[in-house]
Amino acid sequence: MTATTTLAPVKWEEDRLLLLDQTLLPTQTLYLDLTKIEEVWAAIRHLQVRGAPAIGMAAAYGLYLGIREIEATDFDAFWAQVEEKASYLATSRPTAVNLFWAIDRIKGRVQLEAAKPISEIKQAVLDEAIEIQAEDERVCRTIGEYALTLLQDGMGVLTHCNPGALATAAYGTATAPFYLAKERGWDLKVFADETRPVLQGARLTAYELQQAGIDVTLICDNMAAVVMAQKKVQAVIVGTDRVAANGDVANKIGTYGVAVLAQAHGIPFYVAAPLSSIDLETPTGADIPIEERPAEEITHGLGKQVAPDNIQVYNPAFDVTPAKYITAIVTEKGIFKPEEIKDIQK
Repeated sequence: MTATTTLAPVKWEEDRLLLLDQTLLPTQTLYLDLTKIEEVWAAIRHLQVRGAPAIGMAAAYGLYLGIREIEATDFDAFWAQVEEKASYLATSRPTAVNLFWAIDRIKGRVQLEAAKPISEIKQAVLDEAIEIQAEDERVCRTIGEYALTLLQDGMGVLTHCNPGALATAAYGTATAPFYLAKERGWDLKVFADETRPVLQGARLTAYELQQAGIDVTLICDNMAAVVMAQKKVQAVIVGTDRVAANGDVANKIGTYGVAVLAQAHGIPFYVAAPLSSIDLETPTGADIPIEERPAEEITHGLGKQVAPDNIQVYNPAFDVTPAKYITAIVTEKGIFKPEEIKDIQK
């Protein structure tokens, strides 16, 4: 049986970018119709597109939308505006390294095509954005193949946030082995943390896996320890927004706690990470910038006010899991121990 998701988070159609508005899921399915870089910036900033790979894809297309509006006819003037638009788009979110990776890749393509007419450079940029998306689908499936070797039929597996098909071109990163296991007739039992405060696990992961016919059970974040203690879970696999050179991993807030719990219960903790999420220029997790989100995500996060007026709120969107809690990092090039990541280019 083939497990698929019909909801593609990022689509390019003729002259515009369509982004699935993930803030409305699971009750509404609405695609944003975007033609300007400013609209893409807002969609990334406001979590209408989220998940590191999907952010990277959206950024590539968004930068193209900005570049195609440039009227300069000589390369130097054109390049100056490319850099300006790239810098603007990079301010949308600080933590997911795929955002900056995709922007740098588009800028690299511009430089590669510098001798060509401006119109041809613009087309090359669009071609590069399309290829980034196609590559991501291939990468995710390969990650799934490697990750599946760490699992067994009948296992219980816990995941956090949405490292799924809704965060990538297809399959997801940490969810990829779930889709491939379904294709092979395995019976994995997936536990999805709700992932407070924005509930990506409840709204997105549980939704997409249910739609694919995968056995998924939704739990509150503070239930992870219980399902581990009850031996319902034999492995944990999560995605990541950035991997530092020492193997520390930044992921959605709450991941660190899950990793500590997994170690306490003797359960392996795996991180699914495309190479585009590995940042060898960042020495350790302490050097990863952590985005802080608006207080309203907590005080009014469930559709109504759930906290006192004027209460102080601390709302980091991500945390850093130290390498010592990570059993292995699964990439499209194989499975590595955290301490091996610094040598991955070899």
